[in-house]
Formats: sequence, structure tokens, C-alpha cells
Amino acid sequence: MTIHPIDVIQHKRDGLTLSDGEIHAFIRALVARKSPTDSPTDAQTAALLMAIFVRGLIPQELAALTQAMRFSGEVFNPTPLQAFTVDKHSTGGVGDKTSILIAPIIAAAGLKDPMISGRSLGHTGGTLDKLETIPGFRTQLPLPEFLSIIQQCGFAMAGQTPTLVPADRILYALRDHTGTVESPYLITASIMSKKLAAGLNALVLDVKTGSGAFMSKYEDAQLLAHLMVDTGELAGTRTVALLTSMDQPLGRFAGNWVEIEECIELFQHFSPDFAFTLTPEKLRLSQDLLDLTYALAGHMLCLGGKAQSPKAGAQLAAKLLADGSAFQHFLEMVELQSDDLPAAVNAFADPEGFHKPSVTRKLTADREGFLSAMDCTQVGWAVQRLGAGRTNPGEPVSAHAGIEMHAKLGDRIAAGQPLVTLFSEDPALLDEPESMLRETLKITAEPPATIPLVREIVAKDQQ
Repeated sequence: MTIHPIDVIQHKRDGLTLSDGEIHAFIRALVARKSPTDSPTDAQTAALLMAIFVRGLIPQELAALTQAMRFSGEVFNPTPLQAFTVDKHSTGGVGDKTSILIAPIIAAAGLKDPMISGRSLGHTGGTLDKLETIPGFRTQLPLPEFLSIIQQCGFAMAGQTPTLVPADRILYALRDHTGTVESPYLITASIMSKKLAAGLNALVLDVKTGSGAFMSKYEDAQLLAHLMVDTGELAGTRTVALLTSMDQPLGRFAGNWVEIEECIELFQHFSPDFAFTLTPEKLRLSQDLLDLTYALAGHMLCLGGKAQSPKAGAQLAAKLLADGSAFQHFLEMVELQSDDLPAAVNAFADPEGFHKPSVTRKLTADREGFLSAMDCTQVGWAVQRLGAGRTNPGEPVSAHAGIEMHAKLGDRIAAGQPLVTLFSEDPALLDEPESMLRETLKITAEPPATIPLVREIVAKDQQ
């Protein structure tokens, strides 16, 4: 089908429904870029993005856009694995490191997880940036090697290849410069096209809501969850979404290596093969990370037939972490993906010692009371400005920048008690994040209302 980009733009601008043929032809021409007369220009593509942002998409249009993006390049074929494939995806949070714990848990249960992850974006962290602080760790894998690693240890954690869903790469770069990043329809197409390109049997989504989420309003997060679940199910992939709270950093740490450190310490704390025990206080500060890990993994294990219910799946996930089998799968994956295994092993042997920021600074409470609130997005930007994140795609990030939280929302705080420790590799980067954190961490006389970590579950049979 031959299309004229301006016709597609005008149709959507005027509130008309785009046909499957129009959408697929537009995306094919965008990726092919054969000639200026046949291919949409950046200006025309940006105009269509804004029209979608303003007008939205009906389910049929969204499904067509997602499928057109999914098949805009090569796709991963999991058939040789001869196993049920399941993955999870988070819409982005501060301190969100559940993937690092979940993928090896899923592999230890006998399922396969072809995990294609992303980098830091705005105030949120990225799994690839965290993994690349492991010495020699490779996240750019050709699909044949990606498949081979999954066959050997049950999962692999890698980035999007240049030929996998290239339409998303083009569209995302333009969304970032046209004020259309927040569109739930474009977010859905971006996320689901990449996940569906992995040929998954099932997908569990962690849709964040609260002050640290892209979708801070609950009703916006609900809409996004329903759009993604419907899109996944229409494509033949069992899809479940959990709406989860992102009003404070998840776990103890937010940054890059420090989040790997937290996971390694949890692996070692629970594994019977390691004489390592976290203090009760450190374990308490990581409890929300564990609870969310078990909840997400529980749904994945249930969808994959390894548990009768999500609750039973969560119990199985806790067992696979506690018996050390998940950690063994994680170590096998690192062995297969690291070009410097001795250095990686040394880092895991002493994760706290491997963490060597140039400077640290500790923030203490100036009064007693309860830690009652924070703008978690501002906390995320503080982490980013310490050097852990990037302002523009492609910028380098600091391995050792980040923060350690010493308190959780609702904790009783004494005057002079440590609240946060800041880490950076540049002393000049400490002052602004310190000011941001002091401004946003609120201590009041009364404790805050408790908000559940998992607020709602969206699934096809519950809609």
C-alpha cells in the first residue's frame, strides 16, 4: 500500500481512525527511508506523534501500531528453547532493581526469560547501566548468542539490538524532543513492541504510580496498565499488570553499582553457601524490594504453570532465592556475559568493598518526628545529578554515584539521625543533590497514611 505521510497526519489530526494499512505503511516507510518522496520526514513523523498525543488511539489502531513496530526489524525466535518464555517490564522507578533478582528466580524454576532491558531515562534508572558496572559485562549481544545463553542458564539480560524494533528507536528519539513521551498510547506501543518482539508466551508488567512514576496520577497508571494488557492479549501473549507504589526509592540503594551491590548482598544473605548475613536493619530497608520481587515473580511463575496461584508463585520465588539456586543461575549468566570473569567474581566476593566513590556525604535529620513524604521524582533527579543518570541518550554514567537510604516512609526519626548517604565521583556534584534531598524529605509530627506496595492487579479475566 502506498501512502502519503501528510494524509495519515491529517486523518489522525482530524480525529479519524487510521486503517491498519495506513499505520503499517507509514512505519515501513519510516524504517526503510528509501527516498524523501516516499518516506516521512522527521517533521512529518513528529506531527503524527503529536496528533496521536492529542487524539489518542482506539484499540485497533494501537494494536496495529504495536505490531507494525514489532515487525519493523528482526525478531527473536524462542522456538529452539522448547520452553515457556516469560518476562517482566517496569515502567520506570527509582531504585527499581527487581529484574536482577527476578530473572534468575524464573530460570531456577525451569522457565526461560529472554530479558531485553533499557537504560536510564530522565529521573529513573536503567537495568543495562546497572549491569554494565559488573566488570566486563556485555549487554550488546547478537540474537544467536542471546539465544545460546538462555539455552545454557535459563535467561539472558541484554539491550535492544540495532535491528530489533528499529521503528521504536526512531520514534523514541523524536518523542523525547517533541513533548510526547508521556502519551500512554505511545508508551504502550514502545514497550509492547519490544517485549512482543521477544516472542514471549507471557508478560508481567510493573506499572508504577505515585510521586516517582512517569504516571504519577493513579487513573493515568490504570489507563496505561489496561492499554498494555489489552495490547498483549490481542497479540496472543498472556499479560498481567501490577500497579505498584513509587513514592520512595525501592530498597536501600538507588544508583548503578550500589543497586547491584544490594542484590548481591540479598542473594548471599539467603544462600546457604555463603557465610554472609545482612543486619536486621539493612534487611528491613530492602524488604519492599523483596516483597515486590516475590509478587512479580509469583505472577510469572503462575502464568508459566509452575504455581497454582500468584500467591503460591510468590512462595516458590522466596524458596528459590533462599535455597541459593537463583544466585547460581545469576552467576552462570554473568560467567557467560562477562569478558572479565575474575574481576566480576572479585566484585561479588566483596560488593561493598568494590564500591569506591570518590566522595560521600551524609544527610541527617534536623528534627525528630516521622519521615512522612518525599517527591520521589526529585529524589531520582538528585541521583541523576550525582552522576548516576543521563540527560541525553548516549551520555556516560558513573558506576559509583548514587544514594543509600537509611529510613523509609513512616519511620520514626530522631534528631541527628542519618537519612541519606550521597555517593559521587566528582565533589562538585554533591551540593545540588544535597539541597534537592533536604528540600523534599519531610519530617512531621504525625506518621503518614500507609499506601500498599501493590495497589491493583489488571488481567484479562479481571476486566
